Order: sequence, then C-alpha cells, then structure tokens
Amino acid sequence: MMKRALVALTALALLVLGAAPPATAGGQKPSGEITVFAAASLTESFDAIGKQFEKKYPDVDVKLNYDASSNLATQINQGAPADVFASADQDNLQKTLDAGTVTPPPVVFAQNRLEIAVEQGNPKKIKSLADLQKSGLVVVLCDDPVPCGKYAAQSLQKAGVDITPASKEENAKATLSKVSIGEADASIVYVTDVKTSKGSTSGVSIPDKVNIVATYPMGVVKASQNRPAAKAWEKFVLSKDGQKTLRKFGFLPP
Repeated sequence: MMKRALVALTALALLVLGAAPPATAGGQKPSGEITVFAAASLTESFDAIGKQFEKKYPDVDVKLNYDASSNLATQINQGAPADVFASADQDNLQKTLDAGTVTPPPVVFAQNRLEIAVEQGNPKKIKSLADLQKSGLVVVLCDDPVPCGKYAAQSLQKAGVDITPASKEENAKATLSKVSIGEADASIVYVTDVKTSKGSTSGVSIPDKVNIVATYPMGVVKASQNRPAAKAWEKFVLSKDGQKTLRKFGFLPP
C-alpha cells in the first residue's frame, strides 16, 4: 500500500514539475524586481521588451532607467542600485568591467547606425554631412563623452566636415528633441531615434563609407540583488522574440 502511494506521489510530482513555468539556470524561477540601466537610444525598444518579458515572467517587475551610457556607467561605478547595464558603446561598458561593478563577460545584443535628423519635411534641404556647414544652420550634437557624440565626431572627421554645434546635449533623445521642437535645424543621432520620433523629424542617410556602426553590449551588475531575473532579462533580449523587437525599432543584428 505504502509503495503504491509513493509511486502515485512521484507521478504527481513529475506532472507538477512538467507544468511549471521555465526556470533560470540553477532551477530558480525569476521573480521580484530588477532595474535595467539602458542607453537612451534603447527607450522605445526596451519599453516594448519590458512588457514582453513581464508577460513571460509575471512574477518579475522591470524598472527601466534611461540616460547616456557615460552617465549610467558613472552611476553604476558609484554604487547606484542596478541589475543590468545595456550600453550604446563598448567603452562605457568597459569602464564598469574595469571597476569590477559589472560581471564579465558582457554580451553584444544589437548594433546601430547614425543618421542626420532634420525638421519634418527637411525644409533646409540638407542632403549630406557637408551641408551641416551651411551658414546660419543651427546644428546640435550629443555631448563629447556620450556615445552618440563620440560617434558623430568620428563620422564628421571621416567626411572631412568641421562644424561648431549650437549646443551639445546630454543624450541622444535630448539631442533629437532640439530638432523636433524646432530649436535646431539638424542633429546627428541614431537611425533608431529618427525611426521612433513618430514623424516629428525626418532622416537624411549618411553613406556607409563615413557612417559609424555602434555596438551595444550588456552585462549583469555584480551587486545585483536579483541575479536570476537579471540573467533571464539578458537571455530574453538575445532570444528570437527580443531580437525581433529590436529589429522592429530599427536596430541591426549583433
């Protein structure tokens, strides 16, 4: 009788385990809260991925904090509470690896390219980087330490173009905003920024020979209080669904 009961209990246990939601490595199901520090250019795509992730893991609450990668790296190195860092360049992720605040190895999850953002309809008829030198044109760029500022400087140098921007903004979204609200005629941001501006700006392509490919790496913060969920997030962004969403918003494959 006892033997039969044990067999029945074992079968029931296997049935329950078979129906259980997917677990993370180590057998622990993702739950609790995670804070993802992400480059400002990831705003729309990570907002969408966050909803998908929470649908798959309903016991996890995702908090997203967007800013320039340079600012986020500094905050993480100063002890800001975060679980994942997704950077718009390798250099700022490397700063956290060097400081020991992000666990190696990082994973590359996307790439991006630059584009000239202009007022909707391109009233100033800007066709190239060289046109940004036109007299009276108001051009804004990302600040020098910010990835989009660094990439823009590299692209302008490759094109042999020298401009003095009216201002240098704190991140890609702030730079694009200057154009969308009419305070600037043009800026250099990412293709994805123009794509998600919902018609408030237009884009002018930059030829491949003078464009820059931006590489986006991601890593789990060493001091994370929720490593199972942080690793699940990293895995989800790299999954077929996560990559499909990134493509939808204009990002290139890693």
